[in-house]
Amino acid sequence: MNTRAHTTTPSPEDRFGRSVAAVLSLGTAELPHEISERLRAARERAVAVRRREAVLRPQTASAVEIQSDMTASLGSGGESEAWWRRAWALLPLLALLWGLYLLEHAFNDERAQEAAAIDAALLTDDLPPQAYTDPGFIQFLKVAPTQGAGR
Repeated sequence: MNTRAHTTTPSPEDRFGRSVAAVLSLGTAELPHEISERLRAARERAVAVRRREAVLRPQTASAVEIQSDMTASLGSGGESEAWWRRAWALLPLLALLWGLYLLEHAFNDERAQEAAAIDAALLTDDLPPQAYTDPGFIQFLKVAPTQGAGR
């Protein structure tokens, strides 16, 4: 029967941490004895805190959860947090639609004002009513603005 404890492969974070620790340990040989002792004591305190946290925290929960929409978030915000994120994501779209509505409204107002100006010019002009029924009236409208510019 095998009495050895089951060993797991270290996670990428653990491997990275060990490689950083190894690189940092290379430079400790040149440090004075007082500084190396302080570093050793700090390292022991950090390991003790890490062990205490590992005991208190269940091993099944992860600090970073990958959600179904492939975004990483810290903790589980629940459904209410997801609702607020969706609402904030729609805010730029609503701003864009509001801007397009204002542009359309301004453009329609500008066209209406231009049409009103043309109608006012036609109605206040010294033109007899028979001219509106004359077949050459369109030609008169094309020529009249260019003659008015030279006055």
